[in-house]
Amino acid sequence: MSDCLHVGTKKGLFTLRRNSAADKWTITRRDFLGEPVSMLFHDTRDGSLYCALNHGHFGVKLHRQEQGEETWTEIAAPQFPEQTPAEKQQEEEKEGRPNSWSLSQIWALESGGEDQPGVLWAGTIPGGLFRSPDRGESWQLLRSLWDRPERLQWFGGGYDDPGIHSVCVDPRDSAHVTVGVSCGGVWATRDGGETWALCADGMRAEYMPPELAGAGNVQDPHRLVNCPADPDTFWVQHHNGIFRTTDDCQSWQELDRVQPSGFGFAVAVHPQNPDTAWFVPAVKDECRIPVAGKMVVTRTDDGGQSFIIMSDGLPATDAYDLVYRHALDIDATGRNLVMGSTTGSLWVSSDAGESWQTVSQHLPPVHVTRFAG
Repeated sequence: MSDCLHVGTKKGLFTLRRNSAADKWTITRRDFLGEPVSMLFHDTRDGSLYCALNHGHFGVKLHRQEQGEETWTEIAAPQFPEQTPAEKQQEEEKEGRPNSWSLSQIWALESGGEDQPGVLWAGTIPGGLFRSPDRGESWQLLRSLWDRPERLQWFGGGYDDPGIHSVCVDPRDSAHVTVGVSCGGVWATRDGGETWALCADGMRAEYMPPELAGAGNVQDPHRLVNCPADPDTFWVQHHNGIFRTTDDCQSWQELDRVQPSGFGFAVAVHPQNPDTAWFVPAVKDECRIPVAGKMVVTRTDDGGQSFIIMSDGLPATDAYDLVYRHALDIDATGRNLVMGSTTGSLWVSSDAGESWQTVSQHLPPVHVTRFAG
């Protein structure tokens, strides 16, 4: 089990380490106290840690910590190019309002392939995808996706503007990248971002008029992940249920009769077994709390044909915790999970979710959790 994990919250970054003899986790470091952390990323290629901060009115900042170092270095944050008058008019005509093309949040950070040292990907709000060739020292907006006419039909889910929250790089081919957009569906490139294809066939958006429910460009995938050992298998926790594909996003199948709910935000997939995935169900739309006030995690081991409901160690009554998109993480063994909630609770499991240990009940609201390695 990884003995180190990072927890990004509304009021700072917390690093925890595990005493293996006592099987106890302890906060050992606190960084950026009082600052909202929107995203974390641990780059296993060189051991560096990246932390994105959302300062609201004062802008977005990005920091990097080198492996073995104590200090952080501020690096460049993605920036949108200046909008031309023609682009502003086009978006205003489509959206009914001008789009400022101004970065409000870094919502995804991922590395390029093993054959791309230094390459990073960033997904943002509004829905831009950025690439860095030099470990975040500089960033370039992929205009090939940004300039797609379909982007003008994207819209916000939980935020006013649409955003890219999931980036999956194929470990077999670094030029093959798939992203999830809320609300804009699933998009993929096979040539490093030169061209893009919409890949949401089979998804369903019940919040749209019936004739548009199946349109790929209006889908709201809350989180998109794929299995490292079988990259053609993807899982999506969608606003309207759980979806799975085994043919590299060519067609999606909705899972039926998911209990206690098919709604949620987070999903984790086993790193070696594409049929095993974890979810944190909730009541959707205006409510957004655990079903019947009972905190549970569900797991499927057979590709979604059946689900196990697991609650050992989790609050059974009067629980109002919601687990955000990036607040559930799994380590490389596939046995150890961590999740944090909107009420500041933090839990870990060392037996694939069968039982959970409470690490804290009074952190700030948790935005993202990451095992270190």
